[in-house]
Amino acid sequence: MKMLVITLLLFSLSFAAIASEGSHTAEAKKITGAFFEELKDELSKALKSGGPVTAISVCKSIAPDIAEKHSKSSGWDVARTSRKLRNPNNAPDAWETKVLLDFEERRATGESASTLVYSEVVEEGGESYFRFMKGIVMPPLEKMPCLKCHGETIEPETAAILDELYPEDKARGYKAGQVRGAFTLKKKL
Repeated sequence: MKMLVITLLLFSLSFAAIASEGSHTAEAKKITGAFFEELKDELSKALKSGGPVTAISVCKSIAPDIAEKHSKSSGWDVARTSRKLRNPNNAPDAWETKVLLDFEERRATGESASTLVYSEVVEEGGESYFRFMKGIVMPPLEKMPCLKCHGETIEPETAAILDELYPEDKARGYKAGQVRGAFTLKKKL
């Protein structure tokens, strides 16, 4: 009987942990969606008003502000990262690098961009954190003009501004469908 009670208690704790992880994933997806929509709206406005050169200022100054706003309002650390950086402040840590490599492998085997999501509870410095990433995949140019600043062919005026603002820029040369990076969220448990 005692063994049955212990087994049921352990099962209940495991189920509670799984349910908690599911609610954290749902919350992270909601935050990521809101961040993406706000960023997309700002980029669309900038592109309409001044083209890719104006959109660069959104990525440089407004995107970090949007991430900070969502971090403050949600209690999560909200950011973007990539293996091919434009902004060195967005460098991935070891966990993020592992997930980005996994996203690239999954995409190379034909997995849909919409399913590039990963989350887990990790231990860092003796503390537990819930970590979440959602892949950012380069859309076709006709859907979203991201390739105008990140593609294989960049207009000279746009390239000159990128060179000036980001002398170590590695975030070029992408084709539609490739993993550009990811939204990355982290919350202390």
